[in-house]
Amino acid sequence: MSAPLAALAAWALPGLLGRDRRGQQAIDRIEAIASWTEQLRDTLSAAAGLEQALLATAATAPLPVRKEVAALAERIRRGQRLPEALRELAAGLADPLGDLVVLALLGAAGRQSGRLGDLLAGLAASAREQAQMRTRTASSRARVRTSVRIVVGTTLAMAMGLVLLNRDYLRPFDTAQGQFVLLLVGGMFAAAFAWLRKIATFTEPARLLAASQVSQEST
Repeated sequence: MSAPLAALAAWALPGLLGRDRRGQQAIDRIEAIASWTEQLRDTLSAAAGLEQALLATAATAPLPVRKEVAALAERIRRGQRLPEALRELAAGLADPLGDLVVLALLGAAGRQSGRLGDLLAGLAASAREQAQMRTRTASSRARVRTSVRIVVGTTLAMAMGLVLLNRDYLRPFDTAQGQFVLLLVGGMFAAAFAWLRKIATFTEPARLLAASQVSQEST
């Protein structure tokens, strides 16, 4: 019975005890979308058309979104209709803020572009504020993750101490009934660790352009 518990621990503990890489990647992507939005605004202010602005920013877009922006530029060069290319960009970014930018660009592609520069500036400012909010939230959640590490580390240290120093205490778990109790206790700890991991993880807001919606609109 110890093998399944060990396998479960090997799967769950790295994400529970490690750094919140997913949260940091989300913050980096928000800041990258904000910077790219500002690039678009500045390029459009130089009297470039929307497609020309999108093509011009492909090579200089921030790294977290450069792949998606470059793919957008390539679709435009191949002659794909701009609204369809933009919806595929939203699917590639897979970010609520990216959806807002794409919706603004879709409006401009539909010749409602009179105040696009102002709208992009507002979106960029909103993105900066959102990134700052996420950074503050990440800092507060870092304290929660530290507490989680202490709880998990203490639990594992106690278990290892019993295995190494007091094997007689664990002898009753060698029976079938003991194995069942061990499984029950292990499940309770696993549920508690999963709950701790959940409260230490940032919940992403809902997207405006879901993947299914993007695919339906593209057809």
